[in-house]
Amino acid sequence: MKTFVVIGLGRFGTAVATELCELGHEVLAIDGAEEHVQQVAERVTHAVTGDARDPSVLRALGVRNYDCAIVAVGDDVGNSALITLNLKELGVKKVICKAQSHVHRKVLEKIGADRVVFPEHEMGVKLAQGLSSSNVLNFIELSDDFGIVELEAPKSWQGHSIKALDVRAKYHVNIIAVRKGAQGNLDVAPGGDYVLEARDVVVTLGRNDDINRLHDI
Repeated sequence: MKTFVVIGLGRFGTAVATELCELGHEVLAIDGAEEHVQQVAERVTHAVTGDARDPSVLRALGVRNYDCAIVAVGDDVGNSALITLNLKELGVKKVICKAQSHVHRKVLEKIGADRVVFPEHEMGVKLAQGLSSSNVLNFIELSDDFGIVELEAPKSWQGHSIKALDVRAKYHVNIIAVRKGAQGNLDVAPGGDYVLEARDVVVTLGRNDDINRLHDI
């Protein structure tokens, strides 16, 4: 079990806090609005009303003892930056922040955020990827340049071994896993002699520009 602090209980923060708790982790949820806290009080380990911009509040709650903090107040650059700075100065091991823009992201990274996410942007990218190609099942953007995509094995790949396909040379991506059907077992780092079959789900890693070219296969 890991321990998490989630600051900001809007839709994103609430979803993160409650899902982490459902997965069996300890979660401290903090928000300045009492009504937001009450909405999650019975679904997380601890729910507290407090101003996370005040380092004394965070110190009193013992946030430095948690494994990870998620700053989910991305609507206000100043507030999220101040909270992030407070968390890093208090010694929180890992701080993940929500951002609304690339400028916001740069600010958060400059003051020590370990990871910055764009929930709305990432959802938009996933939707666009899915709409643009019938064989794309999922897309995860790792950064501005790199991503992971799950796609049904294209017909031109079926019946061929991973070694014979040589996708790294042809498409500049790496096959990092294969799943037998959408709900099947995941074979991580399959060998070169693995022969792809119909309904296999191929998980590839590469630059986003190269991944986009897989849609045309």
